[in-house]
Amino acid sequence: MARLDLTRKLAILSDAARYDASCASSGTSRRDSRDGKGLGSTEGSGICHAYAPDGRCISLLKILMTNFCIYDCAYCVNRVSSNVPRARFTVDEVVTLTLEFYRRNYIEGLFLSSGIIRSPDATMADMVEIARRLRVEENFRGYIHLKTIPDAAPELIEEAGLHADRLSINVELPTDASVRAYAPEKDPGTIRKAMGEVRGHREARKEPSFSGKRPPKFAPAGQSTQMIVGADGATDATILGNATRLYGDYRLKRVYYSAFSPIPDASAKLPLVQPPLVREHRLYQADWLLRFYGFRVEEITAARTDGNLDLDLDPKLAWALENRHLFPVDPQRAEREMLLRVPGFGTKTVNRILTTRRHRTLRYDDLARMGAAMKKAAPFVTLRDWTPGALTDSAALRARFAPKPQQLQLL
Repeated sequence: MARLDLTRKLAILSDAARYDASCASSGTSRRDSRDGKGLGSTEGSGICHAYAPDGRCISLLKILMTNFCIYDCAYCVNRVSSNVPRARFTVDEVVTLTLEFYRRNYIEGLFLSSGIIRSPDATMADMVEIARRLRVEENFRGYIHLKTIPDAAPELIEEAGLHADRLSINVELPTDASVRAYAPEKDPGTIRKAMGEVRGHREARKEPSFSGKRPPKFAPAGQSTQMIVGADGATDATILGNATRLYGDYRLKRVYYSAFSPIPDASAKLPLVQPPLVREHRLYQADWLLRFYGFRVEEITAARTDGNLDLDLDPKLAWALENRHLFPVDPQRAEREMLLRVPGFGTKTVNRILTTRRHRTLRYDDLARMGAAMKKAAPFVTLRDWTPGALTDSAALRARFAPKPQQLQLL
């Protein structure tokens, strides 16, 4: 095998990392400006963007340490039986790339994942060494996110948490049965055990020691997981139900949904073709409603009989259309729980409504100034200067929000 230079390795391993969705959406159309038209590229740069809790956008060097892998997961483009270009970074190369990109102000941190080479322990040991070198020897203060290998020794995962800001352990697919069918080398029980250990380490290190000193922080930005959707037959109700349990069991910061990208020579092994990326988007919207708006899974997925989300409408709007008997509501008097269910009202808007209505009567323009999306909210609210009349129960209301039909190209 010809020796690859660092630039070629970066091209291969940054492109391979785009399937890891723990800091960015898993897919978009491939576009670049190498033909001299336009600016920028959606592929090959190795840089992605994550968002801090305070809203800051953080640029990360997003790479695989290697896309060689001893596993043969049917849904993974980097599986051992896949015919793709292979490359591998050394520990020194990843450290050097991170520091040089940081010094040039290209990035603020590192997102590192890897295929499994030799063994889970050997791979995890190299990833931990990269994080250790950056933190201890180079005094790197930027953000580090490590994709942890659940089969690795517990002491390696523990050491990883001492150097990384965030750890993530992928549950891979929505159900244990799917993992066993399409990733036979991986054990769902081992994955959950590793996630539980990460949670345990984080909680144990929040408490002061007997001397009164707090122990070193462990993955202070928390842990997350990634779930591939569309590679098996799981419904959105199953996906969201399992995600809800993961949040509760492991105190996750985030569950990331990654739309399955079909792999030509593996398509026969998998039951479904790629779902539209809009399904991934709808799952994120539904996940947000479950976490911050008080919805339950069975409410969000009730609009369709097959247990899937409506792809044409956002989940809150789809729920409101199915429950028109609860509308319109009066923002001047409604409880917070009901205001959160009004399409077009976000949590900040609801908080502003609750504060303002103590002092004066709300009007249509007031809600617009507070950030409400009144094109969505108008059929579902009544105010002193606005009433939706028959619009709430109109048979044409869904068509008002659904995408307009498009003429397909014949050639």
